[in-house]
Amino acid sequence: MVSTSYLLAFIFFWTGLSAQFIVPPCDIDTFDSKVDVCLSVFNNSMETSNYHDICPWPTVKRIYNHLKHCMDDSAKATWCGGRKFLLDEIFLEVHKEYFSLCGQVQDPPITTLIMLTAPGIIATFFLPLLCLKLVTWNKEMPCTVGL
Repeated sequence: MVSTSYLLAFIFFWTGLSAQFIVPPCDIDTFDSKVDVCLSVFNNSMETSNYHDICPWPTVKRIYNHLKHCMDDSAKATWCGGRKFLLDEIFLEVHKEYFSLCGQVQDPPITTLIMLTAPGIIATFFLPLLCLKLVTWNKEMPCTVGL
């Protein structure tokens, strides 16, 4: 069994099959230049949105997905795909710049709050009255069972 594994390892290295599995190093300069192109396209597209005033998320979803695919393709082409921290750092900066207002939750208008809470309050007050009416309803009716 051991000799078989040594023989297979020898054949593997002798035929050069091992050279096909060596991953080239990450070309960081090319990666940076491709990322700069992706980010410039994204930045130009984001200039039309009001990201300084409101959260632009629903309207820029297509642009953001295009940026993600462009960055992933750049990472794969330059053999930097295994270094996810490079992409994570870039996306953190994008989120800090463009989507900083998206985490802020605003209260709904007062009319919406009233419409949501009023049925529960009304039901709470009138349910005991309804139960009382149902319990006493049978006592008020005369019993006309055959005498």
